[in-house]
Amino acid sequence: MSLNFRHVKYFVAAANLGQISRAAKELSVSQSAITTAVKELEAMTGAKLFLRTARGVELTEAGRRFLGSATRILAAVTDALNAGVASDDVAGRLSVAASYTVIGYFLPQHLERIRRRFPRLEIHLAELNRDTIEDGLITNRFDMAVVLTSNISSPEIVTETLLSSPRRLWVPAEHPLLGLDAVGLREIAEEPYIMLTVDEAAHTTLRYWNSTPYLPTVRLRTTSIEAVRSMVANGEGVTILSDMVYRPWSLEGRRIETIGLAQPVPPMNVGLAWRRGVDLTPAMKLFRRYFSQAYEMPLANPS
Repeated sequence: MSLNFRHVKYFVAAANLGQISRAAKELSVSQSAITTAVKELEAMTGAKLFLRTARGVELTEAGRRFLGSATRILAAVTDALNAGVASDDVAGRLSVAASYTVIGYFLPQHLERIRRRFPRLEIHLAELNRDTIEDGLITNRFDMAVVLTSNISSPEIVTETLLSSPRRLWVPAEHPLLGLDAVGLREIAEEPYIMLTVDEAAHTTLRYWNSTPYLPTVRLRTTSIEAVRSMVANGEGVTILSDMVYRPWSLEGRRIETIGLAQPVPPMNVGLAWRRGVDLTPAMKLFRRYFSQAYEMPLANPS
């Protein structure tokens, strides 16, 4: 059996959406087609790529490593298929706002590809917090935004989620909780907790903690993801963060491990936002179409 484009496409869709059923619906194929493709991939790689949970599927460590390569394969194939498209006809200026996490961990690779594919599309980018982004979209200071869509609160804004990144527990190497397949918030509450505060991460964290009888024992609140990474890796506490911002090593070269959560915790959703009712300009339509192709998402009514 040899690797083909279908294997990669189905795997990436399931990984990004977190559910076999949703991936099948988005790609207009059967669930068994997705499941078969994943099983064949696992046979070829010799590693289990997904774990099944009550909420869908979660990537294993091997799955997360493979996702990076699979995403690059899809990007290369998409670029090759679009090589003959007359990108010189696409021109214009696009004002885009983005939040800290999106700019740091999601957007740069896409901006580079958009610039190569559409050299006459001029993108002006601004990093801002959610409130300022929402106000800027409503008052037409920005055309579009790339944001954590689950944080958007204004009914005047349309959002389109591209990626749902699962949240897991981060612990240092050789932590006692690594002996468990999944850890509940009760066990985590007994550990010192490192609380990330950037992009309303603390608010999101407390929202799911407050639905339980437990609360995290916060040792440090910080806006720095690298500070969280270093504190966890050096045994100063644990944290719950998404796969998108996970890296296995701290700046000091110490290992960070992850553990699945026993309780349902919402993923971190990343996607596009724009003002409801606005007429999308050609540049806005192009920007949206690029991301829909990159994440295998069908284009719905933009209003």
